Amino acid sequence: MTQGAVALIDTNALQHNLSRVRAAAPNSRVIAVIKADAYGHGMAQVAHALAAADAFGVARLNEALTLREAGIAHRILLMEGVTTSDELRVAAQKRLQLVVHNVDQIGMLERVRLANPVQVWLKLDIGMHRLGFSPDQFAQAWTRLNECSVISGKPHIMGHFSHADDRTDSTTVEQLSQFERLSEPWQAERSVANSAAILSQPDSHYQWVRPGIMLYGVSPFADSLADAEDLQPVMSLSTQLIAIKHLRQGDTVGYGGAWRCPTDMSIGVAAIGYGDGYPRHAESGTPVLIGDQRTQIVGRVSMDMIAVDLRHAPDAAIGDTVTLWGDGLPVEEVAEHAKTIPYELLCGVTRRVNFKYC
Repeated sequence: MTQGAVALIDTNALQHNLSRVRAAAPNSRVIAVIKADAYGHGMAQVAHALAAADAFGVARLNEALTLREAGIAHRILLMEGVTTSDELRVAAQKRLQLVVHNVDQIGMLERVRLANPVQVWLKLDIGMHRLGFSPDQFAQAWTRLNECSVISGKPHIMGHFSHADDRTDSTTVEQLSQFERLSEPWQAERSVANSAAILSQPDSHYQWVRPGIMLYGVSPFADSLADAEDLQPVMSLSTQLIAIKHLRQGDTVGYGGAWRCPTDMSIGVAAIGYGDGYPRHAESGTPVLIGDQRTQIVGRVSMDMIAVDLRHAPDAAIGDTVTLWGDGLPVEEVAEHAKTIPYELLCGVTRRVNFKYC
C-alpha cells in the first residue's frame, strides 16, 4: 500500500532552535509563537517539545483552548485579543493573556466583571498598520487600560516590525526608536523582537522576545538560508515514487502538456500534490531529492501527484523516497522557485499527510 506523503517533525531541531533564541537574547524571556498549528507542524506536539519556553503565542482563542485541553499550563498570549465579553470571560477563566489593540477592547474591559483578573499587553502600531494604537492615541489608551479594575498588574507593551527581514532597510531602526520613545515612560515590560530582530537587533530584545519562523528552522531573512543562521530544519516533507514512465523526445507531461521532453528520457511519478499542500504553482524546475540525488519537477502539479525528471537519478526505482523539502533541500529554496514564502509552504501542508514526530 502506498503510504503517501510524510511530514517528519524533528523535535530535537525545535529544541536546538529555541536554544539559538536563548543564545541570541540571553536576558529575555521567550514567547514561542505557535499559531496556525505551529506554522503547520502540529501545535500541541510542538508546545510539548518547546516546554522550556516561558510562554506561547497564538492568534485566536480556539488555538489557546486547544493547548489547554492538551495539558499545556504555560502562559498563553492571544495576539489578536478577544472580540466579545463571552470570549473575555473564557480567556480569564483559562488564565490567558490578551493583546489589546483597539478602543472597543478597552471599553469591554472597562465594563466587564470577571472572577479572575487578566494580564494584558497594549499594542503600539509602529508602522505595520494592521493592529495597534497609533502614536497619538497610545498615551490615552495606556491611561484607560491601566485604570481597568479587571487588569492584573501593569499592562505590558508590544509592537511589531514591518521590515525586519531585510537587514539593509533602515525602517527597523526607525521603528525601534519610535517604540523606545513611546513605551519607555510607562516603565512596563515590553516585547517587539520577532525572529529577524532577535538575530539582528539586540537593542530590541527588552524583557520578552517572540520567535516564530526561526523556531521551525527557517531563516527569517530574505538574503540567507537556515544554515547561515545556525538553525536546523524541523519539517522534512517526503513521499515515494509510485511509477516510472519512459518517454520519447517531444512527449508532453501532465495537464495541458505544459512541459515537453527535450530528449528520450524517463520521468518518475511521486505521490504528492496540492491535495497534500505541495504548491500547485510550483513551476517546472522546482528542486526535489530522490535519495540524495537532486532533480526537479516537470509539468503541472496535480492534486495527488507530481512528475520528476529522472535524468539526474538514473537508478531511481519505484518505492524510492522523494524529498520535497527538509534535510538537504531548504524550504526557503523551494519557496523561491514556487514564488512564495516558506511560511506559506509550511502552513499549507494538509492533514492528509502523515505526521510523525521524532
